[in-house]
Amino acid sequence: MTAQSLDFTISAELHADIQQARKRALALGVLGAILCASAFFLFGPFQFYRSYLWSYVFFVGVSVGSMAWLMLQYLTGGAWGVVIRRPCEAAARTLPLVALMFLPILIGIPNLYEWSHANKVAADPMLQHKHPYLNVPFFLFRTAVYFAGWLFLSWFFNRWSEREDREGPTVAHRKMSALAGPGLIFWGFSVTFMAVDWILSLNPHWFSTIFGLLFMAGQGLTSMAFLITLMVMLSRYRPMSGILTPRHLHDLGKFLLALVMIWAYFSFSQFLIIWAGNLPEEIPWYMERLNGGWQYVGLGLVVGHFALPFALLLSRDLKRNFKLLAAIALFILFMRFVDLYWLVAPDYAKGGLRVTFTDFAAPIGLGGFWLWYFLGQLEKRPLMPLNDPQLEGALHHGRE
Repeated sequence: MTAQSLDFTISAELHADIQQARKRALALGVLGAILCASAFFLFGPFQFYRSYLWSYVFFVGVSVGSMAWLMLQYLTGGAWGVVIRRPCEAAARTLPLVALMFLPILIGIPNLYEWSHANKVAADPMLQHKHPYLNVPFFLFRTAVYFAGWLFLSWFFNRWSEREDREGPTVAHRKMSALAGPGLIFWGFSVTFMAVDWILSLNPHWFSTIFGLLFMAGQGLTSMAFLITLMVMLSRYRPMSGILTPRHLHDLGKFLLALVMIWAYFSFSQFLIIWAGNLPEEIPWYMERLNGGWQYVGLGLVVGHFALPFALLLSRDLKRNFKLLAAIALFILFMRFVDLYWLVAPDYAKGGLRVTFTDFAAPIGLGGFWLWYFLGQLEKRPLMPLNDPQLEGALHHGRE
């Protein structure tokens, strides 16, 4: 089997199913938007913005995390990255929509962040100390820098990937490989500051030096779980049905296992250091999450976000089983929602755990619109990069 003998364009059957899936996703997006709008007027803006924030951060993680995997593949090479390259590019091309989706957070800054209120800053010495960083103009400037960098990287890698398809890899692949390293550095810094700005500053009296690393691991885990789920679905259709092998999925499953462990290591390290330090500036953040019903969510994360997937993904055979690996990836995606909810919601729900209507409506709405846009981008190009230097190796990966 050679690249010249294969047709990598989307088959008619896959195209029809993608169109059907796009219609359903759009319907879910519209339904979620209507439900969110209803909740906004019925229950007030406070609850809406809280639910919107943690749901929004999840889909930022899928888009930006997929772009990070794309850059890592250009930097390191490997057959594992060739098969997911086009889904990663399509996810990166959703960033204009993701940037537009930031608008409700922009409008809701006064409802989300207490440091945006001058009277609260004037009455709190801690907020005054942090005011040079935590102020609305500087917050918006930093957010603009994040999106500008992400959008540029998305445009650059997609543009040169398209040229590689037309003109060959001689120039294009060298340019993409050259930018991959600096791009990953920017990704690391931007995700770290994004986590501090959008999530950590919800409680401006608390801080953690590992919080950015925790979000980097979370983005990598979210996007890899999404990519594995997508690849298993695509494996039922041409051309991917004749390309994907158990070894491809095995490689991706190993990344999934590694990130499950990394996330658990960062999470436990943060908890252990803060709990052992027993400082009044740090402990209250965990006390809120270990009482009022939140402790059961935390226990669920220990079991469902780490122990269970860790134990299952140790199996080599499971990582080569398409259906089982996809089931674990879907479960991890669900637990990523739970983790973000556990990070955000307790800062608002001071009376204990209280799941609300908008906690379901917001992810449905955002997820519907995001999937609709993503699937439209996915079918615009062949599902394999036509002139990638490692394409032949990827096609024979697992068939030796």
